[in-house]
Amino acid sequence: MVIKKLLQGSAIGLAAAVVALILSFSGLLDWFEAATWDWRVRTLAQPGSATPRIRLILLDQSSLDWADREFHLSWPWPRSVYEPVLSFCRRGGARAVALDLIFSEPSDRPDQDQALGAALAATPGAASALFLSREQGLATGWPPRVPHFAARGLADYVLGPAGPSVTMPRASFPVPEVATNATLLGNVYADPDPGAVVRRAFLFQAFDGKFVPSLGLAALLAARPGTDLELHGKALRVAGEEVPLDRNGMAIINYRGPTQTHRAVNIAAVIQSERKLANGQEPTVSPSFVRDAFVFVGSTAPALLDLKATPVAKVYPGVEIHATVLDNLLAGDFMRDAPPAGTVAATVAMALLAGIIGRASTTGWHAALAFLVFLPLPLQCAFLAYRGGYWLPAAVQEVAVGIALVGAVIVNYAVEGRQKRFIKSAFKQYLSPAQVDRLVHDPESLKLGGETRELSILFSDVQGFTSISESLSPQALTALLNQYLTAMTDIVLDEGGTIDKYEGDAIIAFWNAPLDLPDHAIRAVRAALRCNRKLAEIRPHLREQTGKDLFARIGINTGPVVVGNMGSNQRFDYTFLGDAGNLASRLEGINKEFGTYIMISEYTLSQLHDTFPARELSRVRVVGRTEPVTVFEPMFRQDFEARADLIKAFTSALHAYYDGKFEEAKTGFSEISDRDITASIYADLCAHLIQSPPETWDGVWVMTKK
Repeated sequence: MVIKKLLQGSAIGLAAAVVALILSFSGLLDWFEAATWDWRVRTLAQPGSATPRIRLILLDQSSLDWADREFHLSWPWPRSVYEPVLSFCRRGGARAVALDLIFSEPSDRPDQDQALGAALAATPGAASALFLSREQGLATGWPPRVPHFAARGLADYVLGPAGPSVTMPRASFPVPEVATNATLLGNVYADPDPGAVVRRAFLFQAFDGKFVPSLGLAALLAARPGTDLELHGKALRVAGEEVPLDRNGMAIINYRGPTQTHRAVNIAAVIQSERKLANGQEPTVSPSFVRDAFVFVGSTAPALLDLKATPVAKVYPGVEIHATVLDNLLAGDFMRDAPPAGTVAATVAMALLAGIIGRASTTGWHAALAFLVFLPLPLQCAFLAYRGGYWLPAAVQEVAVGIALVGAVIVNYAVEGRQKRFIKSAFKQYLSPAQVDRLVHDPESLKLGGETRELSILFSDVQGFTSISESLSPQALTALLNQYLTAMTDIVLDEGGTIDKYEGDAIIAFWNAPLDLPDHAIRAVRAALRCNRKLAEIRPHLREQTGKDLFARIGINTGPVVVGNMGSNQRFDYTFLGDAGNLASRLEGINKEFGTYIMISEYTLSQLHDTFPARELSRVRVVGRTEPVTVFEPMFRQDFEARADLIKAFTSALHAYYDGKFEEAKTGFSEISDRDITASIYADLCAHLIQSPPETWDGVWVMTKK
């Protein structure tokens, strides 16, 4: 019963896992998975080792209001406004300055563009923004004199699976004064997940055969000229450090927390501070704020339309996404997708465990406890994986566990309820309520019906038992049978067999039911050989009682049959039905034709895996079967080796017999006939065939008796 529940629970779990994985691979669980991921990010996001090295200068609404109030400046601001910002960063010793602003249109005053270009040229590590797109932008080629970084392996990468995702045909470049004077240009293109949430980012894209870094990576490269870049497999190597990329060439962002987790000031305060410093006054913001830091300048004002939805907040400045990308690059801790095989394995394991425990839950309380324990488990594992830097899908596991638990509850109700009703109905009239209750807890042994299984089936019968029984009194016959059957039964049970029934002196047994025995054929043959040896040991003692020697013939076959409790509601036996059993019975009977005592079919031999050697006896067509079967005589290895020369000679003669070379076969069999009764029988048969040659010959010995 326990094994059956384990198998049923496993089947429920596997089915639940398959359904959940199909739903996941079809994309139907993406919304659920996204929600669980965002929950993980909001719960576990925290600053990293590089977070203090990044600063933000934000063009917020208060800065726009200040410029309008003090200078009557409307948006877009004159480009001269950004010169004090760059000067402040130079004064403070910033490692790099990244402008998340696209100066794509020429200014009304060319001198303003020239001044901004000069300020950028004077600022070490200055990165400015460009925008790549599939549909927007006038540029289709890389402008001359605009700097760019080269990455080894880019040409091969864009020809791979991620190529269409990272390759962009159009671009919006800043004006030449900015594009040519910036240390490097960085792409600010964003490709959010469904639902418009930015969970991943392109670290680079390709345009006109050029490697175009994202603004976050551009800030790093601008600060570190000569950095080595290489695309290798599913990773981007930056100075030898690998950044994992998904199948679309994107990296999973490891968010550090809510907006302004990186220290920030507004641009108005920076401009005012730089002017005060230029006039020898005390600044509002000290230049030390940007010392040795990576500085990002970008907008947070709602009107400037650079606010994104992210896992940590529904409204999150785009400039902070670029800053977070750089943070991940500096710390080397981008999140990684869990390997697909790992996800499948985790889903199957979770579902199997839930299905097995759910099927084993015999009460409503147990089922409720299973739900309480197992439903949170996938999320707990997903949270632990996040701590380790991995995105382990939780939705598919949750769905698999949920389906497995619900399926187990349904099966429990259907199976257990039906079984209990059957037992009470079948036995309440002649068993006490206490006995019925005991049977209810073990209903499998009383269940009518069967299942198709592969069994190894043994039929055994005592040679000449009728004549023996006629010479004994009923008491002596009973004693003889008890001794013999007890000795043989002990061996069968010791080998894990099931006694089907006794029919006088005959024993019918089988292996691989009700318990699974992968080596059932080996067990059956070993039991037969042991029975034969045991009978030889007790034969002298039995001879004293009967005056005759007892020999038993055994036939074994392996094949599919229907096995189970069969009978009526009042009386039934655990037995089998099927042609494989019939063949085993026939093999027991035809031992007498060959003078052998143990015969197995080719189907049993195929599962011995050389555990026991056997000599081929014949190709026979038994009564009731049209197809011939090859039969063998198994032996213990030491017995086989002791008769190796005889068996070799027998096999050679048998092949001649198969080929219709009866003279050659007769000679071969005759040479060993004094040592082997089977060879003697074949020699006589060959002599008959020589005298009366058959019209057609296929080497099959046709049996006319059961």
